[in-house]
Amino acid sequence: MREKSINKKYKDRLFRLVFHKKSDLLELYNAVNKSEYRDWEALEITTLEDVVYIGMKNDVSFLIDDILNLYEHQSTYNPNMPIRGFLYLADLYRKHIESRKLNLHSRSLVKLPVPQYLVFYNGLKEEPDRKELYLSEAFLGSSDKEPCLELRVVMLNINMGHNRELMERCRKLKEYAQFVASVRERIAQGLPLEEAVDTAVDDCMKAGVLADILSTHRAEVLDVVLTEYDAQSHIELERAEAKAEGKAEAILDLLSEIAEVSEELRSIIMNQHDMDILKRWLKLASKSETLEEFFEHM
Repeated sequence: MREKSINKKYKDRLFRLVFHKKSDLLELYNAVNKSEYRDWEALEITTLEDVVYIGMKNDVSFLIDDILNLYEHQSTYNPNMPIRGFLYLADLYRKHIESRKLNLHSRSLVKLPVPQYLVFYNGLKEEPDRKELYLSEAFLGSSDKEPCLELRVVMLNINMGHNRELMERCRKLKEYAQFVASVRERIAQGLPLEEAVDTAVDDCMKAGVLADILSTHRAEVLDVVLTEYDAQSHIELERAEAKAEGKAEAILDLLSEIAEVSEELRSIIMNQHDMDILKRWLKLASKSETLEEFFEHM
């Protein structure tokens, strides 16, 4: 998840670009918390700039009124968000303690800001307006011991039609969702990705959607969105490969109950990535009485 050497090739996510101004970030905070803060100068950005994921910088974290906020955007559902958030927040607290020279060996209790971790989700998988994920769900369930750690992630669906009240309270968030929907609509119409993004930018600018961002950062927006789609494709490819690998291992497990599997056959099965073929082989492996029978019909 991390690479500590910063390189200029790492790009901001579109979410970061849209909410790069403190005033817009404060508007988002107010919308989420139904608060009325006006002094955006009181907002302290705490984002760790040396944390990247698939070539993209982590989204944004900030401190306001003793609340440590971690806001992240996700275009694919990830059940491991609590684990990632736990590791990221640990680094944020370490930075907070070091920058303020807090003494953890002091006789008095060191006071820390309250953590809040929100994920703004706009993936294609249908999800409810609000969903909570917990770090404890990742712990092995065989123990009857109560875990000493917990972390809650609040995931908010920001696809068009979801969380309408939140969208009305934060114009930038609503326009961000409109722009993403516009890109997807053009892709669904059959336009190539680059043309779909370019057309969506033109149409949104005419409609006044993210006009300030799109007019001043057009080239950067195009580059970022194309990179994000590449990253999403990379994730989907990894998932497909992992699924195929799991199916291949299941086949080998069945065959190993019959006899010792040769390296040649093992290699053929593990290098097969077509799910239809792997499903057929799995059925065949469950019915075959000998390796020769399996090999003959595969």
